[in-house]
Amino acid sequence: MAVQPQPFSGAEELPLELLHGELVCSEVLLSKDKDINELLSKLEFIGFSTGYRLIERLLKESPRFKDELETIKFICKDFWTAIYKKQIDNLRTNHQGTYVLQDNSFKFLSRISATKQNLEHGPKFLAYTCGMVRGALANLGIASVVIAEVTTMPTCRFHITITRSV
Repeated sequence: MAVQPQPFSGAEELPLELLHGELVCSEVLLSKDKDINELLSKLEFIGFSTGYRLIERLLKESPRFKDELETIKFICKDFWTAIYKKQIDNLRTNHQGTYVLQDNSFKFLSRISATKQNLEHGPKFLAYTCGMVRGALANLGIASVVIAEVTTMPTCRFHITITRSV
């Protein structure tokens, strides 16, 4: 299926980056005395809402995907390109509901240095994107858990585990 979502224009790219940075910073400042997990959960929920709505915009007149793998490939190619102007660098799967998406130069991490302190703050910059991916998949009928991992800046991996109903 050839889906051609319209990527954000260059004029929208900088505001998205600035909005993301401000969102993370404001949540960090507002929750100085709160648990880090509460902060990450809040950022992830905002991302979930965004991803859910973004899929509606990108696929408003397109048919749904035939299977789970095709949907994940759409996330890696078209969805990622619409947001970050590039595709995911690597997709791996065990064909049992687990997918690993690797971005070798993740936009929101490429602007911060690779110090140990910033590596510790990496999850704050990834929670929103984890939520966006989870929200997009939810709108496409796939329940999932999305977890991000940073080992070296600015490379990150998004681990998607599909939750199957029993």
